[in-house]
Amino acid sequence: MKDTLVIGLQTTRRFNVEREDTIGFMGDDLRVYATPSLVGHMELTCRDFLLEHIDEVEDSVGTRVEIDHMAPTMAGMWVEIKATISDIQGRLVSFDFEATDQLEPIGKGRHTRFIVDKGKTAERLAAKAAKAAGDS
Repeated sequence: MKDTLVIGLQTTRRFNVEREDTIGFMGDDLRVYATPSLVGHMELTCRDFLLEHIDEVEDSVGTRVEIDHMAPTMAGMWVEIKATISDIQGRLVSFDFEATDQLEPIGKGRHTRFIVDKGKTAERLAAKAAKAAGDS
């Protein structure tokens, strides 16, 4: 982790809402931005922002998401996600976020990410894969 990672840092990122970002279960006339797409865009915003403030051998994984999805957004509109680092406890970094479309606030919440060493993570995954192969 770099010294630049501090509470209060903010980033904002804009996403265009595409058809694949919407729900389809209510029919084409009622397609709106899906909550899983909002979560994915928010996670991407937070992860990419963290990459600017951690070492090259590090990355981060999501560990918690709390979200209120409060208003619909239609395909063709944009969504802007503003994320602010609200807490840092060792390698655990929490963000508060707000999402708006061009007309109104549409979501808010909190997201926590854990900073990992990619080499150590690869070793743990290899050990788990070997153990899983032995259980088959």
